[in-house]
Parts: sequence; C-alpha cells; structure tokens
Amino acid sequence: MAAFDTSRLNGGQKLAIKYFTVAIVLFGAQVLFGMVAGLQYVKPDLLHQALPFSITRIVHINAMVVWLLYGFLGAVYWLLEDESGVPVVGLGLGNLAFYVLTAAVGVVVVVFLFIQIGPGNDLTRWLITEGREYIEAPRWADIGIVVCALIFFYNVAATFMKGHFSGISGVLTLDLIALAGLYLAGMFYEVNISHDQYWWWWVIHLWVEATWEVLVGCILAWALMTILGTRRKIVTTWLYVEVVLMLGSGILGLGHHYFWIGMPEYWLRIGGFFSALEPMPLVAMVVHSVYDSGEHRLRNTNHPAFAWFIAHTMGNFFGAGVWGFMQTLPQINLYTHGTQWTASHGHVAFWGAYVTIVVPMVYLALQKRRGDIWMGSGLAGAWRWKWALGLQALGTVGMAMCLLIAGYVQSFTERAIGGSTWEAYFHAQTQPWFTQAMHWRMVFGAVFTLGFLLLAWDLVVIGVGERRPAEALPGRQEAAAAA
Repeated sequence: MAAFDTSRLNGGQKLAIKYFTVAIVLFGAQVLFGMVAGLQYVKPDLLHQALPFSITRIVHINAMVVWLLYGFLGAVYWLLEDESGVPVVGLGLGNLAFYVLTAAVGVVVVVFLFIQIGPGNDLTRWLITEGREYIEAPRWADIGIVVCALIFFYNVAATFMKGHFSGISGVLTLDLIALAGLYLAGMFYEVNISHDQYWWWWVIHLWVEATWEVLVGCILAWALMTILGTRRKIVTTWLYVEVVLMLGSGILGLGHHYFWIGMPEYWLRIGGFFSALEPMPLVAMVVHSVYDSGEHRLRNTNHPAFAWFIAHTMGNFFGAGVWGFMQTLPQINLYTHGTQWTASHGHVAFWGAYVTIVVPMVYLALQKRRGDIWMGSGLAGAWRWKWALGLQALGTVGMAMCLLIAGYVQSFTERAIGGSTWEAYFHAQTQPWFTQAMHWRMVFGAVFTLGFLLLAWDLVVIGVGERRPAEALPGRQEAAAAA
C-alpha cells in the first residue's frame, strides 16, 4: 500500500492528480522567480539585460495565480464524484482541457521569458502580452482560459445534475458561473482610464476575493466532512453565511480599489465599510467542525492535511482579514496605496487564504493514492511536513513584516512628508529602514524557499512504507455516516 495505487481512484480523482502535479511545479516557479525579483529589488542591475525585474515580477505573480487555479480545479475534480455519487460527466473533455491549458501556460511562459515585449499594436496584444498588470497574458490565452473554465463548469454542473445535488454542490455550481464570467471583464478596453480601471478591478478583486473565497469555502466544507467527520449541516450553514457575506464584503468591498481612480466619492464610504468580512465564516466553520469532531470523539487520520487547514484558518483571518482591513479604510489608504504595505498584505493573504487550502487537498489525494493509508500519529518522517509548514509560515510572516516596515517608511517619507512627488518616491527608497527591510525580506524569502523544498520532498515520499489502513480506525465509519 506504500506505492502509488490508482485502482482506488475514480476518474475525476485521476484528473485531479494531474492538476495537483502541475500546481506544485508552478508553485516552485513562483518561489524561484519571487527570489530573483526580490534580489533585483536590492541589486537592480542583476540580470537586467536578460531578465529584467518587470518580467520576473510578471512570472512570479502569474505563476502564483495559475498554480492556485490548478489547485482549485484539482480539488473540485477530487471531490466531484464523491459529492455527486456519479462518475464525472464529460471527463474526456476535462482531460483535453487540462492538456490544452497546460500547453498554453507553457507557451505563455516561454514568450514572457524570451520575447518579453513588442510594439504597441494588436499583434502584440494577441500574441505576446496585453500589458495589463496582473493579467498580462496575450488575448489568445485569455480566450483559452475562458474556454477551459466553461468546460470545467460543464463537468461540474452536468455531474451534479445527473447525481446528488447538495448545498455544497449548489453553491459551487453558481460560483463557477461567476468564475468564468468575471474574467471577461478584463478582456476589453476603455479609452477613459478611470472606466478601464473600473472594469479591470472586476477581475483583480472580484475574481480572486469573491469567487475564489466561495470556492475555498466549498472545498473546505467537503474536506472537513472527510477528515473530521463533521456533520454536513454545520459546514453547509457556514458556507451559506460565507455566500451572504460575499454579497456584501466581497462585492461592495471592491470599493476600496475605487478610492483614487476618479470614481464618485460615495465609494470612500462603501469601500471602507464593506471590507475584510469574508474570512469570518470560514474561521467559524473550522472552529465549529473541530468542536463537533471532539464532541463525537472522531479521529483525524491525516495530520498533515488537518494542520494545513488550521493554518488556513489563522492565515485567512489575519492575512486576508486583519492585514487587509488595516489598509482599506480611506483615511489610511490615502497614504499606503501603492506602497509595500500592499505587497505585505498580498504575501500573507495569498499564502494564508489559498496556499493553505490547496496543499492539504494534495495531502488528502496522496493519502488515497497510497492506498488510503494512515497518515496520523506515528507517521514516519512526520518532521518533514511539520518543518515545511512551520518554515513557510515563518517565512511568510517575516516577509510580511519586512514589507510592512518598508511600506511604513514609504508612507511617511514619500506621502506624508514628500507629498507624493517623484523626488519623494525615490528618496523614500534610499532610507535606511527601507533598504534594511528589503534585505531582511530576502532572508525570510530564503526561509520560505527552504519550507517549499521540504514540502516538495515530503509530497514525494510521505507514506512510503506505511501499512496501517485508515479505514480500520475507530470513528472512520461514523464520520462517513455523519457526512
């Protein structure tokens, strides 16, 4: 049972393994290019002619978005047949979409690295890059992403329509409509820059902070029933609360991006009030689930996955919630927007809210792929996943604090004293606390990199030699019945 055993996997889970594999590879690319970009920040002439900072930053951020998207797709395919009770409808199309999407990602990365830029015409926009921050992919790739998202939606919706339809499946299906539809907002241009930014933020904010948060809620709800045996009514209730708050904080919270782009003044009040509420139901879901499992004396058979879910609870609350809210009030954001405060929030929020939901799903997949083995106490080599989680958490918090200090220097020197002039912008980046913070950021970046390497090692070897089956443990049957 220690070797990979695909006989226990259904069709959707076999496809999920492919998505998880590519996701971890792209996670490594994100870390690699993040370290290079960080070095270029403290040594600007590093690789300047061959691989400038503008390109390493693009690859770093886009790799993060794409690998998390792969992880979400894999997680949904993993749970799809278990939740619906029937085989995935259109699985062949789903496999085709995976290979097409993966090939497209490879081509886009090669273009970013070796062609990089082009003249400002339609040929560049279609074949090289659209030049829009965070969604730099060329137009042909945009179309491919939407097509693959629609195939994914068909797989999920048709499967649930054929099989069992639950509260989780209903929320998931509706969320996938938004996942495909909102991306379209970034595929057209407005001549007026304020109008263009208005729609651009629909992708950058709503696609990530609304649809992704609900998708995470669906995955987390299913996972808690699986590893803790939490009652369905508990996770479904908190999932519905998450959807309700998303309609307020996720959508109207978009207003904190409209403060300084020429939008009406009422966005100052809307954006300042409706922010940072989304993580609350997910925190409550985990806390309630842990309490419920304790009340029923259920046992967790996958300690790595459970530990990462706990990290998700804290990381999502502090990273997306506290770290986000402290800079979305307009009185504060006036001084902090566009500084390293934003990068500080971005690092801790993406790791805390999204990385910590994909990684435990990979551990759940590996448990079953190894033959549904025991991955609880007494697991050989458990120090690897513990140190991987600890080092990544330490590296993330360390980088966030360093960037927060650098952002404070920028806010004080550049904005409060210098009045947001170009001279003040460059002067702020020569201040000792700023430069020291950026150097220390690299130290914590190295800590995070070590955590990733340990994680990659653990994902390859975890469970090798383990013979204890998970299903023989007390409480596992009760957990399945409660779900």
